[in-house]
Amino acid sequence: MKHSHQQHIITIGGKPGSGKSSTAKQLAELLGYQHFSSGDFLREVAHKRGMSIKELIEQAEKDESIDKEIDELLAAKAQDENFVLDSRLAFHWIPHSYKVFLDIQPEQAAARVFHDLKNNPLRQKSEGTSEENLLAHELRLRHEKDLERYQKYYQVDYANPEHFDLVIDTGNPKHDLPYVVQKIHASYEESLRKNNL
Repeated sequence: MKHSHQQHIITIGGKPGSGKSSTAKQLAELLGYQHFSSGDFLREVAHKRGMSIKELIEQAEKDESIDKEIDELLAAKAQDENFVLDSRLAFHWIPHSYKVFLDIQPEQAAARVFHDLKNNPLRQKSEGTSEENLLAHELRLRHEKDLERYQKYYQVDYANPEHFDLVIDTGNPKHDLPYVVQKIHASYEESLRKNNL
């Protein structure tokens, strides 16, 4: 899907546990762009409303205005340039961006999280495949809940590959973080060349 009016903006969406934030962060560093994440907008709205992020998320399940407020902040970013934004609906709010989707199966996402837990001394140690299975189940539920919510609010399927310029399966063992970042970088540069940007 090519947009002739594409700007210097990359939006990264993806399933829970697919590596959106770490990919966006490293890609922004590589390009010398700013990095924003949906969490930044969440914090901004929480601060404005005098709530903690946890309280805001709980409230958002009952109060549609919170999602709408976050989405307005997201859509307003479309006026800027030279940034990478990781957020599931960013492709929808910034349609002229270069749109990337990171795909992964819940079982692979859970395995990755547990691998990280075991290898990262800063994180709590955790063992056991039953916990891993439980996490996979939670990630699948989260994905289904998000699909449902976005469909209800905006009639958008955030995981439909047709919305994106590039889809990468980050569950593939060969697709580690450096590979994913380089792949997006190369495809984005190619897209800019094609559009003479």
